[in-house]
Parts: sequence; structure tokens; C-alpha cells
Amino acid sequence: MAVKLNESQKRLIEDNASPENQEKVLEVSNLVISFKTDNGKVQAVRGVSFDLIKGETLCIVGESGSGKSVTSKAIMGILSPNAIVENGSIIYQGEDLLQVSEEEFHRIRGHKIGMIFQDPLSSLNPIVRIGKQITETMLINPDQLKNYFNDLIAPELTAYTNARVVRDGVIRKANYDYTGLLEDHKKTLSAKKKEKAPKEEIASLKAEYKASEAEAKKARDQKIAEAREKYNSVAPSLRAKLSERKASARVETKQHAEDLRKDYLAKAAEKDKEIAAITMSEENKKKLLEVESEIKRENVRYGLLFALNYFFNKRKQKLRAAHLARLEELKAKRLDIPQVKELDDLKAEKVQAEKEYRSQIRITKAMAKERAIEVMREVGIPEPEKRFKQFPFQFSGGMRQRIVIAIALIANPDVLICDEPTTALDVTIQAQILELINKLKAARKMSVIFITHDLGVVANMADRVAVMYAGKIVEYGTDKEIFFDPRHPYTWALLSSIPDINSKEKLVAIPGTPPDMIYPPKGDAFALRNQYALAIDFKYEPPFFEITKTHKVASWLEYKDAKDVVPPKIVTERIYKALEEEGALLKDEKR
Repeated sequence: MAVKLNESQKRLIEDNASPENQEKVLEVSNLVISFKTDNGKVQAVRGVSFDLIKGETLCIVGESGSGKSVTSKAIMGILSPNAIVENGSIIYQGEDLLQVSEEEFHRIRGHKIGMIFQDPLSSLNPIVRIGKQITETMLINPDQLKNYFNDLIAPELTAYTNARVVRDGVIRKANYDYTGLLEDHKKTLSAKKKEKAPKEEIASLKAEYKASEAEAKKARDQKIAEAREKYNSVAPSLRAKLSERKASARVETKQHAEDLRKDYLAKAAEKDKEIAAITMSEENKKKLLEVESEIKRENVRYGLLFALNYFFNKRKQKLRAAHLARLEELKAKRLDIPQVKELDDLKAEKVQAEKEYRSQIRITKAMAKERAIEVMREVGIPEPEKRFKQFPFQFSGGMRQRIVIAIALIANPDVLICDEPTTALDVTIQAQILELINKLKAARKMSVIFITHDLGVVANMADRVAVMYAGKIVEYGTDKEIFFDPRHPYTWALLSSIPDINSKEKLVAIPGTPPDMIYPPKGDAFALRNQYALAIDFKYEPPFFEITKTHKVASWLEYKDAKDVVPPKIVTERIYKALEEEGALLKDEKR
């Protein structure tokens, strides 16, 4: 049951709904992940599906243990060794990331998909300088021509990979369904034995299950055979197209490298001509030679004096100041000579042309450092040239988090995953980091997955929100739909627990704790903690009910015959207040 809204309030929510048919950057479909433990199998993620739209922020919200971070780690390919991906797919640029090898993931992780982790201190290596940690991602795949080749073959590779993904997805799903049936039968028989049911009933169940298992096995084998047959019918032609494209891409890449080289040589020759065209008088040449010799002598003199006074800090500082002042004086004297600045500018342009050429061929350490300093400045780190050489312990918590953000951004990824990036920070720094992420997202046109347990953090970040509980998404919608028209009792509970200076009601804590995911509860996992739970919640898992094209909720309260339930007073109060403020804001904007 929704909060009762008038027509203008409904329109306010609908007007802010996401437009349809937008470009999907990432597609997660029916993801099922569990972990082997000494106590049994933990069912961490149970059938999660969502899409990430280009340029949007999708916030995944839920308590600890809801499966948020496990989902993000699956996308990044960094699940722990005891993880089992039982079903599902994660499609990015036509590839299923669940099928990508660790070696292949090096061209995706950090380069295409970046991640900001929860605790900046544990994310950084304490004994490695900041600069090295930031540039590492760029230097893993420095060969730009190889990247150019990979981009050329991407469409054919995607088509071939998609066929394999579809086949493997059908096989996994068929095996998952069959294994699930066997597990259900085992559980039922085990329960009957514990209840000390009559032997005749147990024997009858065994016979019934044996027949259904044989039928299920036959159906599974049929699905797998059909999937393999379909794949085998298209795979040879797709493989041939890929091989053909690879051959032509090698030729194109070679030609591209030659074109870049010719372009650079032409620019360099042009600059050499311009430099040669400048005729300096013999007197000015002599003056220039004298000043440059004096600069060299000053540098040698300072080096010797510094070595002699190494242990005398005060003297060292005076020497440094005097040396810098003298250098400035000599450089000014040098630039006073006619045509020197013009020559310097032309030589600098030639050097820049060479730098650009080399960066198009291969990224060097010097280029990576230059890029790292630029990104450090972008994320608000003062004196980046100096701090590039420092260690993590020399930074505050907020600055360490900015370093982690710089590491995630250095390769300009398409997708940025933020796994509770502000949890370890105080509220003032938290606001700065959230503002920075929003600013960078807009500037770089990134897509963001923002993971948090705090709906208050989501308010100014999200375009869409997925509310997770016990390994499942229980409500999914635009930010306005989740905040102004929440439908799931768990979403109400999360909203009720957010501190608000304007609220007159007492904050409501969610009773109990999340369920043990080794033995997930039957029916709706939130039922035991839900004061609005219906009898059906304890027996059957609710399907998704569609509220709008962009808003869906897994709650029996949305079933057509369910009784009307109004959210807690603190939630309705906040919704009406927020809608009132939103409406007034829109009116002011129109004026």
C-alpha cells in the first residue's frame, strides 16, 4: 500500500522517472553466488538482476550481509577463492565478466571498471609511495597499439562471446534448477525423517522424487543439448569472422602506427624549419652561451656546497633559498636576450609533439606520472608534485580517500563502483567526498554504482535505487519513487532509521537481525522482522509487482487482495514534507 498522494504529487514523481530505451552499460542477470564455509554453504546473493544506464548513478542500499559488496566484487572479478557462482551473467560490452579469465580481466579491471573501496587505509599499501600506487593501473597495459587492435576486433569478439555466453547461461541455469530440485527433495526427506514420519510415507516420497528427478534430468539434458546444438550451428561462422577481422585489424594497426609516425616526423620537421629560420646575432649567441654556462656553474656550485653542509639543516635551507634566487635571476637574464623565448617556445612545441606521439604508441613512466599529478590535482589534493612521493601514513583519512578515488580514475573508466566510500570518514569529509564523486561523474560522463547502508547518503547521489535484503533486491525504482512512494516494509524501515532534524517522531530501529544465510528462511526473508507481515509471507516468496515501468517491489502487500497498510507515521511525515519542498523548488525554478 502506498502513501496517499494527490495528482500533482503523483505527477511530480512521474516527471522525474527515468526515460526508457537508454543505453545499458552493464547488465546483471539472475546472479546467484554462495560461499563454502566449515558450517555449510552461505547463500550470499540469490537471483539479483539490474541494469546500469550510461551516465547514471545506481545506488544499492541495504544492511550488512545483504549481498551488496559481494555483487560489486563479482563485477570486479575479485571474489574470494571459496566463492561459487552458481548462476547468472554480468554482461559488459558484450562479454560475460563471470567467464573472463584473470589474465583477460587485466584489460577491464581498473581500465574499464574502477572501484573505490570502503576503508582507504586498508586499500593502500603502507610501504609503497602514493605515486607508484596511482600509476600502477596505467602501466599494467601500456601498449596503446595493442589496445587499438582490441578495439578494432571488439564487435566480432562480442558476437562470438555472446553466443558462448548464451550457451553457458542455459547450461548453468539447467544445472542450477536440477540441483535445486535435488536439494529440495533432500530437505523434505530429512525433515520427514526428523518428524519420524511413517516408513510407508517416506518410501512413497522417495519413489515420487525418483520419478520427478528422472524427468527433471531428462529435461535438463534436453535443454543443454539444444543450447549446444544452437551454439555449434553459429559458432564456426562467428569464429571465422573473428579470425578474418583479426587479420585485417593487424594490417590496420600497422598502418595506424605508420600514420602516427609520419604525422610526428612531419610536425618535428616543421618545427626544425621554424627554429632554423630564426637568425640570432653573434653578439646575442655569445650572451646566451655565457648565461647558460653560468647556470651550469651555479648548479655545480650548489651541489658541492649542499654536500658539504648536508648535516647542517639551517645552513642547508639558506643555501637552497640563495640558489633558487640566483637561478631565477639568471633565467630572467637569459630570457632578456632577444629571440630566446621564441626559440624556447618552438623547442617546447617540438618536445610536446614527441610526447603526444609516444603516448599514442606506449605509455611511459614519465607520462603516467604526469597524468597521476593531473588526476591528484583534479580530486583536490594540494601540492600533488610533492605528495606524489609520500606514503599513505602521511595523509589524513579524507586525503587517503581522495588518493583511492584518484587510483580508480587514473585510467578514465566507463563504470565506477563505490563500495561504501564514506563509512570510515566523519560527516564533514563525507559530504566533500560525495560532492567530489558527483562532480567527477558529471565531468567524465561515467556510470556509477554506489553501495551504502544509509539511505540518507543516497538522497543526493542516486538516479535509481535498488534496495537489497538477504541476497535479493526487494524494491527497485528511480530516486523519487523510492523516497516519495516507497512500497516495501524494509524500505520503510530504512527510511524510519535516518536521523532528520525536522522529524517530530522518534527514530525506529529495525527489530532483530538479518537471517542466517546458510539456512535462508522460507517465504519472504524479511517476514520475521516485519510488523506488517502476512501469513503468506512465511510460506511463499513474493514475486515482483510492477508499480510503474521503472518501479517494482517484491512484497505481498502489493497483491490485489492484500489488506491496505499505511507506512509508519515518521515515513509518511517525511514524504509529505519532501514532496512539499520539491514542489516549491520546482515552482521557484519555473519563475
